[in-house]
Amino acid sequence: MAAALVWLTGTSATPAVPPANPALNETGIAAPPSPADAPIALLVDLSSGQTLFSRDPDRRFVPASITKVMTVFVAFEMIDSGKIDPGQTVMMSTDAYKHWHAVGSTMFLKEHQRVTVDQLLHGITTVSANDGSVVLAEGLAGSTEKWVAMMNAAARRIGMKDSHYGRPNGWMDDGQTFVTAYDLVTLGAALIQRHPDLYRRYFGHKRLRFNGFEQVNHDPITGVVPGADGIKTGFTNQAGYGFLGSAERDGRRLIMVVAGSPTGRARNEAARSLMEWGFEAFGSQPLFPKGSVVGEAAVQDGDSRHVTLIAPQAISAAMPQGTHPQVKLSIRYEGPLRAPIRAGEPVAELVIEAAGMPTSHVPLTARDDVAQANLFYRLTNGIAGIL
Repeated sequence: MAAALVWLTGTSATPAVPPANPALNETGIAAPPSPADAPIALLVDLSSGQTLFSRDPDRRFVPASITKVMTVFVAFEMIDSGKIDPGQTVMMSTDAYKHWHAVGSTMFLKEHQRVTVDQLLHGITTVSANDGSVVLAEGLAGSTEKWVAMMNAAARRIGMKDSHYGRPNGWMDDGQTFVTAYDLVTLGAALIQRHPDLYRRYFGHKRLRFNGFEQVNHDPITGVVPGADGIKTGFTNQAGYGFLGSAERDGRRLIMVVAGSPTGRARNEAARSLMEWGFEAFGSQPLFPKGSVVGEAAVQDGDSRHVTLIAPQAISAAMPQGTHPQVKLSIRYEGPLRAPIRAGEPVAELVIEAAGMPTSHVPLTARDDVAQANLFYRLTNGIAGIL
Protein backbone atom coordinates (compact mmCIF):
# COMPACT_ATOMS: atom_id res chain seq x y z
CA MET A 1 0.00 0.00 0.00
CA ALA A 2 1.40 3.41 -0.95
CA ALA A 3 0.74 6.19 1.50
CA ALA A 4 0.99 9.85 0.54
CA LEU A 5 1.03 13.23 2.19
CA VAL A 6 0.56 15.95 -0.40
CA TRP A 7 1.22 19.66 -0.32
CA LEU A 8 1.91 22.37 -2.88
CA THR A 9 4.54 25.04 -3.18
CA GLY A 10 4.65 27.99 -5.57
CA THR A 11 1.83 30.14 -6.89
CA SER A 12 2.41 30.63 -10.58
CA ALA A 13 0.72 28.43 -13.12
CA THR A 14 3.38 29.18 -15.74
CA PRO A 15 4.18 25.85 -17.43
CA ALA A 16 7.70 24.65 -16.64
CA VAL A 17 8.43 23.66 -20.23
CA PRO A 18 12.08 24.06 -21.22
CA PRO A 19 12.56 26.34 -24.23
CA ALA A 20 12.63 24.45 -27.52
CA ASN A 21 16.13 25.81 -28.12
CA PRO A 22 17.56 27.15 -24.87
CA ALA A 23 20.94 27.76 -26.49
CA LEU A 24 20.15 30.56 -28.92
CA ASN A 25 23.39 31.82 -30.40
CA GLU A 26 22.82 35.40 -29.28
CA THR A 27 22.45 34.33 -25.63
CA GLY A 28 25.79 32.63 -25.37
CA ILE A 29 24.24 29.76 -23.39
CA ALA A 30 25.71 26.31 -23.94
CA ALA A 31 23.61 23.77 -25.83
CA PRO A 32 23.00 20.07 -25.24
CA PRO A 33 25.24 17.93 -27.47
CA SER A 34 24.02 16.79 -30.87
CA PRO A 35 23.18 13.11 -31.52
CA ALA A 36 26.26 12.91 -33.73
CA ASP A 37 28.56 13.98 -30.89
CA ALA A 38 26.79 12.04 -28.13
CA PRO A 39 24.38 9.32 -29.32
CA ILE A 40 23.74 8.51 -25.65
CA ALA A 41 23.35 11.35 -23.16
CA LEU A 42 21.79 11.81 -19.73
CA LEU A 43 21.86 14.73 -17.29
CA VAL A 44 20.32 14.49 -13.81
CA ASP A 45 20.06 17.02 -10.99
CA LEU A 46 21.01 15.03 -7.87
CA SER A 47 19.46 17.64 -5.57
CA SER A 48 16.03 16.86 -6.96
CA GLY A 49 16.47 13.58 -8.79
CA GLN A 50 15.02 15.28 -11.87
CA THR A 51 16.19 14.38 -15.35
CA LEU A 52 17.18 17.55 -17.22
CA PHE A 53 18.19 15.91 -20.50
CA SER A 54 17.86 12.39 -21.84
CA ARG A 55 18.80 10.62 -25.05
CA ASP A 56 18.63 6.82 -25.22
CA PRO A 57 19.38 6.39 -21.46
CA ASP A 58 18.41 2.68 -21.39
CA ARG A 59 20.52 1.65 -24.38
CA ARG A 60 23.26 -0.81 -23.44
CA PHE A 61 26.84 0.07 -24.27
CA VAL A 62 30.36 -1.00 -23.33
CA PRO A 63 31.68 1.36 -20.62
CA ALA A 64 35.40 0.58 -21.10
CA SER A 65 37.36 2.31 -18.31
CA ILE A 66 34.21 3.79 -16.77
CA THR A 67 33.96 0.26 -15.34
CA LYS A 68 36.61 1.32 -12.83
CA VAL A 69 34.04 3.53 -11.07
CA MET A 70 32.38 0.36 -9.79
CA THR A 71 35.74 -1.02 -8.65
CA VAL A 72 36.31 2.21 -6.71
CA PHE A 73 32.77 2.10 -5.32
CA VAL A 74 33.25 -1.43 -3.98
CA ALA A 75 36.50 -0.32 -2.32
CA PHE A 76 34.76 2.72 -0.80
CA GLU A 77 32.04 0.46 0.62
CA MET A 78 34.71 -1.75 2.21
CA ILE A 79 36.57 1.23 3.66
CA ASP A 80 33.50 2.83 5.20
CA SER A 81 32.34 -0.50 6.65
CA GLY A 82 35.75 -1.02 8.28
CA LYS A 83 36.64 -4.12 6.26
CA ILE A 84 39.79 -2.55 4.80
CA ASP A 85 42.04 0.40 5.56
CA PRO A 86 43.49 2.74 2.91
CA GLY A 87 46.92 2.29 4.49
CA GLN A 88 47.05 -1.48 4.13
CA THR A 89 49.30 -2.88 1.43
CA VAL A 90 48.80 -5.42 -1.35
CA MET A 91 51.26 -6.86 -3.85
CA MET A 92 51.55 -6.95 -7.63
CA SER A 93 51.48 -10.71 -8.29
CA THR A 94 53.50 -12.41 -10.99
CA ASP A 95 50.30 -13.24 -12.88
CA ALA A 96 49.01 -9.66 -12.67
CA TYR A 97 52.39 -8.35 -13.83
CA LYS A 98 52.48 -10.79 -16.74
CA HIS A 99 49.06 -9.78 -18.05
CA TRP A 100 48.78 -6.10 -17.07
CA HIS A 101 52.22 -4.49 -16.83
CA ALA A 102 52.14 -1.35 -19.04
CA VAL A 103 48.92 -2.49 -20.73
CA GLY A 104 46.79 0.51 -21.68
CA SER A 105 46.50 3.14 -18.96
CA THR A 106 48.88 2.16 -16.19
CA MET A 107 50.60 3.04 -12.91
CA PHE A 108 53.71 1.12 -14.09
CA LEU A 109 53.56 -1.17 -11.08
CA LYS A 110 56.55 -3.50 -10.76
CA GLU A 111 56.42 -7.25 -10.20
CA HIS A 112 56.02 -8.04 -6.48
CA GLN A 113 55.83 -4.34 -5.67
CA ARG A 114 53.89 -3.64 -2.48
CA VAL A 115 51.53 -0.71 -2.75
CA THR A 116 48.85 0.74 -0.47
CA VAL A 117 45.13 0.72 -1.17
CA ASP A 118 45.34 4.52 -1.01
CA GLN A 119 47.95 4.63 -3.79
CA LEU A 120 45.96 2.23 -5.94
CA LEU A 121 42.77 4.26 -5.58
CA HIS A 122 44.61 7.43 -6.60
CA GLY A 123 46.05 5.58 -9.59
CA ILE A 124 42.67 4.25 -10.67
CA THR A 125 40.76 7.52 -10.27
CA THR A 126 43.44 9.84 -11.68
CA VAL A 127 45.21 7.91 -14.46
CA SER A 128 42.74 5.03 -14.99
CA ALA A 129 45.29 2.37 -14.02
CA ASN A 130 44.44 -1.02 -15.51
CA ASP A 131 47.20 -2.68 -13.51
CA GLY A 132 46.12 -0.90 -10.33
CA SER A 133 42.54 -2.12 -10.73
CA VAL A 134 43.64 -5.75 -11.02
CA VAL A 135 46.09 -5.51 -8.11
CA LEU A 136 43.38 -3.95 -5.94
CA ALA A 137 40.91 -6.68 -6.90
CA GLU A 138 43.34 -9.52 -6.23
CA GLY A 139 44.63 -7.99 -3.03
CA LEU A 140 41.23 -7.31 -1.46
CA ALA A 141 39.17 -10.25 -2.76
CA GLY A 142 41.78 -12.93 -3.46
CA SER A 143 41.04 -13.07 -7.18
CA THR A 144 39.58 -10.94 -9.93
CA GLU A 145 36.71 -13.42 -10.26
CA LYS A 146 35.68 -12.89 -6.64
CA TRP A 147 36.04 -9.13 -7.05
CA VAL A 148 33.85 -9.10 -10.16
CA ALA A 149 31.20 -11.02 -8.21
CA MET A 150 31.34 -8.26 -5.58
CA MET A 151 30.99 -5.63 -8.32
CA ASN A 152 27.86 -7.29 -9.70
CA ALA A 153 26.40 -7.73 -6.22
CA ALA A 154 26.97 -4.03 -5.52
CA ALA A 155 25.31 -3.11 -8.83
CA ARG A 156 22.19 -5.05 -7.87
CA ARG A 157 22.21 -3.60 -4.35
CA ILE A 158 22.14 0.04 -5.51
CA GLY A 159 19.57 -0.54 -8.26
CA MET A 160 21.59 -0.89 -11.47
CA LYS A 161 19.02 -2.97 -13.32
CA ASP A 162 20.57 -3.41 -16.76
CA SER A 163 24.32 -3.68 -16.24
CA HIS A 164 26.88 -6.43 -15.80
CA TYR A 165 30.63 -6.50 -15.12
CA GLY A 166 33.16 -9.02 -16.42
CA ARG A 167 36.47 -7.41 -15.40
CA PRO A 168 37.58 -4.93 -12.71
CA ASN A 169 39.17 -2.50 -15.20
CA GLY A 170 36.84 -2.51 -18.21
CA TRP A 171 39.32 -4.06 -20.65
CA MET A 172 37.62 -5.74 -23.59
CA ASP A 173 35.91 -8.97 -22.51
CA ASP A 174 33.76 -10.08 -25.47
CA GLY A 175 30.71 -8.14 -24.32
CA GLN A 176 30.50 -9.47 -20.76
CA THR A 177 30.64 -5.89 -19.42
CA PHE A 178 27.80 -3.56 -20.36
CA VAL A 179 25.92 -0.68 -18.76
CA THR A 180 23.30 1.95 -19.52
CA ALA A 181 23.49 5.69 -18.97
CA TYR A 182 20.70 5.44 -16.40
CA ASP A 183 22.63 2.80 -14.45
CA LEU A 184 25.85 4.82 -14.57
CA VAL A 185 24.06 7.84 -13.11
CA THR A 186 22.74 5.53 -10.38
CA LEU A 187 26.31 4.40 -9.66
CA GLY A 188 27.71 7.93 -9.71
CA ALA A 189 25.00 9.13 -7.34
CA ALA A 190 25.71 6.28 -4.91
CA LEU A 191 29.45 6.96 -5.08
CA ILE A 192 29.03 10.64 -4.22
CA GLN A 193 26.14 10.48 -1.77
CA ARG A 194 27.21 7.42 0.23
CA HIS A 195 30.91 8.27 0.36
CA PRO A 196 31.28 12.08 0.10
CA ASP A 197 34.58 12.27 2.01
CA LEU A 198 36.22 9.49 0.02
CA TYR A 199 34.90 11.00 -3.20
CA ARG A 200 36.55 14.32 -2.39
CA ARG A 201 39.79 12.56 -1.42
CA TYR A 202 40.23 10.49 -4.56
CA PHE A 203 38.45 12.26 -7.43
CA GLY A 204 39.19 15.55 -9.15
CA HIS A 205 43.00 15.40 -9.13
CA LYS A 206 44.72 16.70 -12.27
CA ARG A 207 47.88 14.62 -12.19
CA LEU A 208 49.63 11.71 -10.48
CA ARG A 209 53.31 11.20 -9.68
CA PHE A 210 54.14 7.56 -8.98
CA ASN A 211 57.02 5.14 -9.61
CA GLY A 212 59.02 7.88 -11.28
CA PHE A 213 56.31 8.81 -13.77
CA GLU A 214 54.10 11.89 -13.86
CA GLN A 215 50.79 11.49 -15.71
CA VAL A 216 47.79 13.76 -16.26
CA ASN A 217 44.10 13.08 -15.77
CA HIS A 218 42.14 13.08 -19.04
CA ASP A 219 38.86 14.10 -17.37
CA PRO A 220 37.40 16.65 -19.84
CA ILE A 221 35.53 18.84 -17.33
CA THR A 222 37.60 19.04 -14.11
CA GLY A 223 39.50 22.31 -14.13
CA VAL A 224 37.52 23.45 -17.18
CA VAL A 225 33.88 23.55 -16.09
CA PRO A 226 33.44 25.47 -12.79
CA GLY A 227 32.59 23.12 -9.95
CA ALA A 228 33.52 19.95 -11.85
CA ASP A 229 35.29 17.25 -9.84
CA GLY A 230 35.20 14.01 -11.87
CA ILE A 231 34.36 11.25 -12.56
CA LYS A 232 35.72 8.91 -15.30
CA THR A 233 36.41 8.66 -19.03
CA GLY A 234 36.33 5.52 -21.13
CA PHE A 235 37.35 4.46 -24.64
CA THR A 236 37.55 1.35 -26.77
CA ASN A 237 37.31 0.92 -30.54
CA GLN A 238 34.13 -1.05 -29.94
CA ALA A 239 32.51 1.44 -27.54
CA GLY A 240 33.77 4.76 -28.81
CA TYR A 241 34.35 7.54 -26.29
CA GLY A 242 32.31 7.96 -23.11
CA PHE A 243 32.30 9.89 -19.86
CA LEU A 244 30.56 9.85 -16.48
CA GLY A 245 30.95 13.26 -14.88
CA SER A 246 29.72 15.48 -12.08
CA ALA A 247 29.91 19.10 -10.95
CA GLU A 248 28.60 21.11 -8.01
CA ARG A 249 27.78 24.81 -7.84
CA ASP A 250 26.23 26.61 -4.88
CA GLY A 251 25.21 23.33 -3.28
CA ARG A 252 23.54 22.03 -6.45
CA ARG A 253 25.10 18.91 -7.98
CA LEU A 254 24.55 17.62 -11.52
CA ILE A 255 25.67 14.26 -12.85
CA MET A 256 25.91 13.33 -16.52
CA VAL A 257 26.76 10.60 -19.01
CA VAL A 258 27.76 10.96 -22.64
CA ALA A 259 28.60 7.82 -24.59
CA GLY A 260 29.21 6.53 -28.09
CA SER A 261 31.03 9.68 -29.18
CA PRO A 262 33.06 9.16 -32.38
CA THR A 263 36.17 11.02 -31.18
CA GLY A 264 37.72 12.14 -27.94
CA ARG A 265 37.25 15.75 -28.93
CA ALA A 266 33.54 15.23 -29.64
CA ARG A 267 33.13 13.50 -26.27
CA ASN A 268 34.93 16.27 -24.41
CA GLU A 269 32.95 19.06 -26.05
CA ALA A 270 29.68 17.18 -25.53
CA ALA A 271 30.44 16.69 -21.84
CA ARG A 272 31.32 20.34 -21.28
CA SER A 273 28.35 21.73 -23.19
CA LEU A 274 25.84 19.41 -21.50
CA MET A 275 27.06 20.26 -18.01
CA GLU A 276 27.18 24.01 -18.69
CA TRP A 277 23.71 23.88 -20.26
CA GLY A 278 22.34 22.12 -17.19
CA PHE A 279 23.50 24.88 -14.87
CA GLU A 280 22.58 27.74 -17.20
CA ALA A 281 19.22 26.61 -18.56
CA PHE A 282 17.77 25.45 -15.22
CA GLY A 283 17.36 27.16 -11.87
CA SER A 284 16.82 25.53 -8.51
CA GLN A 285 14.13 26.08 -5.86
CA PRO A 286 15.29 24.93 -2.40
CA LEU A 287 12.80 22.66 -0.64
CA PHE A 288 14.47 21.04 2.38
CA PRO A 289 17.91 21.52 3.94
CA LYS A 290 19.96 18.44 4.72
CA GLY A 291 18.74 16.77 7.90
CA SER A 292 15.43 18.66 8.04
CA VAL A 293 12.15 16.96 8.88
CA VAL A 294 10.00 16.25 5.81
CA GLY A 295 7.17 14.25 7.38
CA GLU A 296 6.46 10.94 9.07
CA ALA A 297 5.45 7.39 8.21
CA ALA A 298 3.28 4.87 10.03
CA VAL A 299 5.07 1.91 11.65
CA GLN A 300 3.70 -1.54 12.42
CA ASP A 301 4.92 -3.70 15.33
CA GLY A 302 7.28 -1.01 16.58
CA ASP A 303 7.80 0.63 19.98
CA SER A 304 6.56 3.76 18.22
CA ARG A 305 3.61 3.97 15.84
CA HIS A 306 5.38 6.52 13.61
CA VAL A 307 8.88 7.33 12.42
CA THR A 308 10.07 10.81 11.49
CA LEU A 309 11.35 11.17 7.92
CA ILE A 310 14.27 13.47 7.15
CA ALA A 311 16.14 14.67 4.07
CA PRO A 312 19.49 12.83 3.91
CA GLN A 313 20.76 15.61 1.65
CA ALA A 314 19.61 19.06 0.62
CA ILE A 315 16.57 18.70 -1.64
CA SER A 316 15.62 21.20 -4.34
CA ALA A 317 13.36 21.32 -7.38
CA ALA A 318 14.89 22.10 -10.77
CA MET A 319 12.98 24.21 -13.27
CA PRO A 320 13.78 26.08 -16.47
CA GLN A 321 15.21 29.54 -15.92
CA GLY A 322 12.57 32.27 -15.99
CA THR A 323 9.66 30.00 -15.01
CA HIS A 324 7.83 29.69 -11.69
CA PRO A 325 5.80 26.50 -11.84
CA GLN A 326 3.67 25.14 -9.06
CA VAL A 327 5.46 22.22 -7.43
CA LYS A 328 3.55 19.30 -5.93
CA LEU A 329 5.27 17.25 -3.22
CA SER A 330 4.17 13.92 -1.80
CA ILE A 331 5.64 11.34 0.55
CA ARG A 332 5.23 7.77 -0.56
CA TYR A 333 6.19 4.46 0.99
CA GLU A 334 5.01 0.87 1.16
CA GLY A 335 3.34 0.87 4.51
CA PRO A 336 2.86 0.71 7.25
CA LEU A 337 6.60 0.19 7.67
CA ARG A 338 7.58 -2.84 9.71
CA ALA A 339 9.87 -2.54 12.73
CA PRO A 340 12.72 -2.74 13.44
CA ILE A 341 13.90 0.38 11.59
CA ARG A 342 17.41 1.82 11.82
CA ALA A 343 18.15 5.53 11.95
CA GLY A 344 19.46 6.60 8.54
CA GLU A 345 17.71 3.77 6.71
CA PRO A 346 15.93 4.80 3.47
CA VAL A 347 12.26 3.99 4.14
CA ALA A 348 10.26 6.39 1.97
CA GLU A 349 10.60 8.82 -0.90
CA LEU A 350 9.71 12.40 -1.66
CA VAL A 351 7.95 12.66 -5.01
CA ILE A 352 8.48 15.99 -6.81
CA GLU A 353 6.08 16.96 -9.59
CA ALA A 354 6.42 20.23 -11.53
CA ALA A 355 4.58 21.15 -14.71
CA GLY A 356 6.58 20.29 -17.81
CA MET A 357 9.27 18.38 -15.88
CA PRO A 358 9.66 14.62 -15.34
CA THR A 359 8.46 13.41 -11.95
CA SER A 360 11.37 12.65 -9.62
CA HIS A 361 11.78 10.51 -6.52
CA VAL A 362 14.20 11.43 -3.72
CA PRO A 363 14.91 8.99 -0.86
CA LEU A 364 13.91 9.95 2.68
CA THR A 365 15.52 8.31 5.72
CA ALA A 366 14.38 7.47 9.25
CA ARG A 367 15.54 10.02 11.81
CA ASP A 368 15.43 7.59 14.75
CA ASP A 369 15.66 3.89 15.50
CA VAL A 370 12.34 2.13 15.94
CA ALA A 371 12.70 -1.13 17.82
CA GLN A 372 10.33 -4.05 17.48
CA ALA A 373 7.69 -3.85 20.19
CA ASN A 374 7.09 -6.60 22.72
CA LEU A 375 4.02 -8.81 22.43
CA PHE A 376 1.87 -6.74 24.80
CA TYR A 377 2.64 -3.50 22.97
CA ARG A 378 1.91 -5.12 19.59
CA LEU A 379 -1.45 -6.34 20.84
CA THR A 380 -2.28 -2.89 22.21
CA ASN A 381 -1.33 -1.25 18.90
CA GLY A 382 -3.42 -3.80 17.01
CA ILE A 383 -6.49 -3.06 19.09
CA ALA A 384 -5.91 0.68 18.72
CA GLY A 385 -5.66 0.26 14.96
CA ILE A 386 -8.98 -1.59 14.86
CA LEU A 387 -10.72 1.03 16.98
